[in-house]
Amino acid sequence: MLENHECVEKTSCNNIYNEDKLYQLLEHYISQYVNSDEMLYDSPGQWLPMQNDTTMSSNTKLFSEMFFEQIRNESRNLYFHNPYAINAIENRISFVIGKGHKYHVIPNNEQSVNLAKITQEIIDDFLDKNHWLKRQKEIMRRKDRDGEVFLRYFVNGNGETTIRFVEPEHVKTPNNVHLNYTTDLGINTKKNDVETILGYWINNEYVDAKKIQHRKSFVDSTVKRGIPILYAVRKNLIRVDKLLRNMSIVAEIQSAIALIRKHSDATAENIQRFLAQKQNKMGHSNGFNVHEIFQPGTIIDAQAGIDYQFPIAAIDASRYIQILQAELRAIAARLVMPEFMLTSDASNANYSSTMIAEGPAVRMFERIQEDMIHDDIDLLQEVVKNAAITNRLPKDVLKCVKIQAVPPTLAVRDRYKETKADEILLKHGIISPQTMALRYGLNPEKESWLHCHCKTEDKCDCNSEK
Repeated sequence: MLENHECVEKTSCNNIYNEDKLYQLLEHYISQYVNSDEMLYDSPGQWLPMQNDTTMSSNTKLFSEMFFEQIRNESRNLYFHNPYAINAIENRISFVIGKGHKYHVIPNNEQSVNLAKITQEIIDDFLDKNHWLKRQKEIMRRKDRDGEVFLRYFVNGNGETTIRFVEPEHVKTPNNVHLNYTTDLGINTKKNDVETILGYWINNEYVDAKKIQHRKSFVDSTVKRGIPILYAVRKNLIRVDKLLRNMSIVAEIQSAIALIRKHSDATAENIQRFLAQKQNKMGHSNGFNVHEIFQPGTIIDAQAGIDYQFPIAAIDASRYIQILQAELRAIAARLVMPEFMLTSDASNANYSSTMIAEGPAVRMFERIQEDMIHDDIDLLQEVVKNAAITNRLPKDVLKCVKIQAVPPTLAVRDRYKETKADEILLKHGIISPQTMALRYGLNPEKESWLHCHCKTEDKCDCNSEK
């Protein structure tokens, strides 16, 4: 392979080419037979190598602003137009959020009972003014659809907190700000610590991290922005939509053709003459296309040499259903959801058998609930801290009380067994009456009078005496 090269022809090759150049020459010829980048390709796309150089700008990284903008737009397009994508996200909201999470402030000791009650009033006021149930559903929808959600705190002079959404496309590093490892994707982090956020660039305005809560999904903690849940199955959803569309169109076309006359051994001139005779009999004179209408039960007397075929009888859409279901199962596998939650077809699954405590969907929804509860409590703690700034609460209020959240039950419930189990836990002091009330969707403050000897709630003063 090297015979034609000048290096081989000269006897003084070693004096001209050193070892490095000879290695480069060999690599050049070998690369013509073995592609060293072959492992990076997966037709029709290409695998992009990850960059570990922290000095590179975000434009040279896999996770660039352009990348996140592209996948966010793809996910939004699917959510707005693909029925299966809409069904998947809406079902996740229905099961994880349901009628909303319940929040209750628990005192850490007997001296903090009254403080817990005041803190509860402040939190309830925040939840009411910010329409929390509606906002909580939107938080999950945005997080699934966009891969992340930004909440910004606004505090008035009375220490009351208001939250508003920040669109993810508005979080972007300005052109006049130098991009580096600590400042990119609209987020400024601590040097050598990407998990410590210092601030966000929102519409060219730098906002302190204390005024923003950023919830992201499906990425590592060292990745600054989130990935939409539909990103991994976007191609499956597109194929499903196209397959369903094509099936419907084919069936529509086939069913629209009533019959086909097949003229055996007829020339084009004979067929044209036959059509002209039919049109004359029907009074055709204005140049419009005329179709012969066959009423239900019509008996056709075919002339010699004419064969009638009915294409609608050959329609067999069922052979494509299995392909459609296979794609939908792949999507359901990614979302860790039973197939019926994606297709609304319960013929292949039973609700009571899929929504048991040990089921994958229940475990996944419980994980999502725990993550949401953690973020919600962090948010409510900020609300309490803001109230403490104006002395509505003591500065160390969070050392005296604890905020608790209870999500809706996911698994199929046996109310009697569940109540008896809670009764045992309550008897041994493992759970509190407030926690038990929250689990059943009750308001502990409204139901507490039932545990005393008072006849009505209005005349109950047991809590005040305690």
